[in-house]
Amino acid sequence: MRTVRDRLRHALSFEIIALFIVIPVGARVFDVPLGSIGIVAIVSATIATIWNYLYNLMFDHALLRLVGRVQKSLPIRIIHALLFEAGLLLILLPFIAWYLQVSLTDAFLMDVSFAVFYLVYAFVFNWVYDLVFPLPRATAAQDTQTRI
Repeated sequence: MRTVRDRLRHALSFEIIALFIVIPVGARVFDVPLGSIGIVAIVSATIATIWNYLYNLMFDHALLRLVGRVQKSLPIRIIHALLFEAGLLLILLPFIAWYLQVSLTDAFLMDVSFAVFYLVYAFVFNWVYDLVFPLPRATAAQDTQTRI
């Protein structure tokens, strides 16, 4: 399993890189002032960072319990990304509608657009992250523990 330090590096780098993409693109696509979309993006990124940490921790524990390892196959990566975005969509929808003073329908369309971006981004980012920072090899004691 990943260490707390590694999980924090993962969550923070994920959000910081995404902000550099989302703020200018979101302002342009939705014709919202850069400052407004920036606030929405930063608050959303903060919430998403917390969600990212908790979600990945819960997902890894569930994966370890269900299949005995935390390495993800392609189908598991797809499920991982879809569940993450669905949870985040539910968390962020009310905030976006309130802050931008838009209807829930407009906020939903914005949120879904961001979710589609983040779905692809999360898949690619996590795959690259796992290549750059591979999971530590399990020790004999950990191997024995996961088989019990």
